[in-house]
Amino acid sequence: MEKALIEAIKQHPRYNGLVARRSRFGWMMSAVMFIAFVGFTMLVAFGKEWLATPIGHGVTSVGIPVGLGLIALAVLLTAIYVVRANTVFDREMMAILKDARQ
Repeated sequence: MEKALIEAIKQHPRYNGLVARRSRFGWMMSAVMFIAFVGFTMLVAFGKEWLATPIGHGVTSVGIPVGLGLIALAVLLTAIYVVRANTVFDREMMAILKDARQ
């Protein structure tokens, strides 16, 4: 990319707002995952008996669906981020790029 185009993008009034919103959204998603992971780790540390409680009469314990839920949350958060990045953030970046090229 040309240096002039890069400078034009950096000087665009909407670019800093986009970068800030994108960063804030990423940190928010990371915070949700971090809190869920720490919560799960605390459950493993301090709630072993509850996690080991069998579900029904089988051998599956409560910890299995809780752990799978943590994995599903990670996949869901990733999907939400990718959808938003591919729609909102990319669309706005393309508009900024189009303005900067003029």
